[in-house]
Amino acid sequence: MEPVTLTSDRLHLGTFTPGDAEEVHTACQDPDIQRWIPVPSPYREQDAEEFVSRYVPGAWRADTEYTFSVRPREGGPLLAATSLHHPRGGTWEIGYWTAKEHRGNGYATEMVRTVAAWAFTGLGCGRLEWRAEVGNTGSRRVAEQSGFTLEGVLRAGLGHRGTHRDCWIGSLLPSDLGLPGTVPYLPPKS
Repeated sequence: MEPVTLTSDRLHLGTFTPGDAEEVHTACQDPDIQRWIPVPSPYREQDAEEFVSRYVPGAWRADTEYTFSVRPREGGPLLAATSLHHPRGGTWEIGYWTAKEHRGNGYATEMVRTVAAWAFTGLGCGRLEWRAEVGNTGSRRVAEQSGFTLEGVLRAGLGHRGTHRDCWIGSLLPSDLGLPGTVPYLPPKS
């Protein structure tokens, strides 16, 4: 797939370009990003260049991951990044990080809802999953504020730096955003 551009009230979500490497490198120096996100640690300039120049465009071409850089709608600094990945039978998984100096402004929730709406309407996604290592309360807060329903804990459900770790899992359905699904959903009767 060719990269797409999405917008929300305050945000512009586009593809990363080679010129973004320095900002990605700077953002990924944050110990919290290195703690919770599966990026190389230490995160070198070479890692950022590889990410924006090869990994992101290659994943778009292969239809395996759609990664967006997130900036103010009018232009400005890199605020965050988000991606849809691991497509399985109509289900995609979302991941995200926010640059340290831009946390607490609602950007992450706004970008997650924007990407989720596109996944449901543009990709035919029937279920969007979110996973985060147990303890990553910032990610959980964003997921819940975005409308995800926490479904539980997956024991050893997340690989991170050579170990298996427990993770929270949540889901978002098209109906949670007031959107029609591609396949009817029939929840169990109580």
